[in-house]
Amino acid sequence: MIQTSFVSKTIADLKPSGIRRFFDLAVNMEGVVSLGVGEPDFVTSWNVREAAILSLEEGRTSYTANAGLLELRQEIASYMKKRFAVSYQPKTQIIVTVGASQAVDIALRAILNPGEEVLVVEPSFVAYSPLVAMAGGVARTIQTVRENEFKLTPAELEAAITPNTKAIIICSPNNPTGTQLGKEELIQIAEIVKKHNLVVISDEIYAELVYDEEFTSMAAIADMMDRTILINGFSKGFAMTGWRLGFVCAPREITEAMLKIHQYTMMCASTMAQYAALEALRSGMNDVEAMRKSYRQRRNYIVKSFNEIGLDCHNPGGAFYAFPSIERTGMSSQEFAEKLLFEEKVAVIPGDVFGESGEGHIRCSYASSLEQLQEAIKRMSRFVEKYK
Repeated sequence: MIQTSFVSKTIADLKPSGIRRFFDLAVNMEGVVSLGVGEPDFVTSWNVREAAILSLEEGRTSYTANAGLLELRQEIASYMKKRFAVSYQPKTQIIVTVGASQAVDIALRAILNPGEEVLVVEPSFVAYSPLVAMAGGVARTIQTVRENEFKLTPAELEAAITPNTKAIIICSPNNPTGTQLGKEELIQIAEIVKKHNLVVISDEIYAELVYDEEFTSMAAIADMMDRTILINGFSKGFAMTGWRLGFVCAPREITEAMLKIHQYTMMCASTMAQYAALEALRSGMNDVEAMRKSYRQRRNYIVKSFNEIGLDCHNPGGAFYAFPSIERTGMSSQEFAEKLLFEEKVAVIPGDVFGESGEGHIRCSYASSLEQLQEAIKRMSRFVEKYK
């Protein structure tokens, strides 16, 4: 029998990223105001870039340890304890990864047996469910609702758990909704997690970008450190997306398993990026605070503006995304985003690409200048008025 396809069925069945489709549509259009890009509009701080340049000039171009520079892991441990009240051993419980996405990938591959379920809270980052599938698991989605600002409730979690459930992925603050879970909400979720003996993969990449209340790490909740895989990195809070540097903190048993995968697939993260991250942790917190203040100002402006033009929008507690409802227009998320792009040259991401419960919404990144946001609102107001 002749082989008809050499591609894995798992990979063949994966859908391409819905976000990428709109980037491709907008890339060759002139005059587009983009609210679609999920990355800071700030340039990496000069002292951080200079540290990377110096590492090259000094010839530090060899591999690091698989888990990353010990000096960087020690600095990460210090940072996590000081900022988020969680304590990890640098030598055995921290791995420096190629972005936070790689950390999620190897975490799933380290804990899943074929067919085990992972709960994915939607709307969610588009990579979670595909990564579960590629790790041999089954993604079981939990649909949150706008009426509760897309926050996961204990009842929703309890109803989704089956005897085959192994883990849950939680992203707070959330991409795409910006929703932040507070300490009491995390405690309620943690009680159910412990009751059913689950693992939590806690994606905390937006931990530095919170605006109304203190950030609480899932690992800081009582008795949760031993069952939490904490994912973080430098892309969002430190404006280092292109450096592709993240890290994972977890119990030793899990990091040892993750390190095996990391050794065979990545060897180690970029050496120069690690030296840059070292400098970011040592001297970059003032820049982080300045960016946070700017994002808060932009968030306040865009949320107020959306509500004024008739697109109902909750006030996101963190990240740099607003998730307004477009239901009053009578259009689907895809139709709204396409018409807005071609008629007013504003790029947004349709909410349904983040899961079924995202339908009727659009994701709008406010990681753009205030001037660009103002222009986007002017165009969107004109568009909404036409279709109201």
